[in-house]
Amino acid sequence: MKLYRFLTGPDDASFCHKVTAALNKGWELYGSPTYAFNADTQHMQCGQAVVKEVEGKEYDPEIKLSEQ
Repeated sequence: MKLYRFLTGPDDASFCHKVTAALNKGWELYGSPTYAFNADTQHMQCGQAVVKEVEGKEYDPEIKLSEQ
């Protein structure tokens, strides 16, 4: 099964740590990162898609992607 996640966060070190943690759990970058201004919070936001191949499991909509 192929899993997909879109990681988001503020433009600071916490976002970099979130992506780094995912990479160290076997996720791979997918596409280019995004960068946008959030008018509600008045801050810049980052986003990065990641994917991961998991053998021997079937997709279940209840799966906790952050725990994979």
